[in-house]
Amino acid sequence: MSEKNYVIREVELKDDAEIAQAIRSVLIEMGVPKVGTAYEDKSLDCMTQTYSKTRKAYFVVESDGEIYGGAGISPLDNYNGNICELQKMYFTSEIRGKGLGTQMMAKCLEFAKNAKYDQCYIETMPYMDDARRLYKKAGFKSIEKPLGNTGHYSCTVWMIKDL
Repeated sequence: MSEKNYVIREVELKDDAEIAQAIRSVLIEMGVPKVGTAYEDKSLDCMTQTYSKTRKAYFVVESDGEIYGGAGISPLDNYNGNICELQKMYFTSEIRGKGLGTQMMAKCLEFAKNAKYDQCYIETMPYMDDARRLYKKAGFKSIEKPLGNTGHYSCTVWMIKDL
């Protein structure tokens, strides 16, 4: 059986239901609380609309019409400054360990730099070791407290990177 050809591209309207399902299934798999996390975000069900605004973008990993995950960049909610947030970066188990996280991170950070953000912020869970390793590898540093107010009060690890 041949290896699938994965493509990272901007989200399209036809992807909305599938990316929402993929993200929620990963969150359930990881044991993430359904409240105070991305699980309950209304934007999950309308990703194309949410990320179609200025200085926002969401990218999906797709192969043969199937969506396996994604990540996005958006201005940090409820924060007065030029910081973006890396948002909703989740991949189904089928594609983890294939280097797509590194590729997605590069795509998102390139978008953030081109959008002229000064820094990129992320929130995650303490037990998401692979994700935290990826963030550290990309240059994110841990910080002591959250920035802004994303509504993700169940996330207790905060990181930031200078762009």
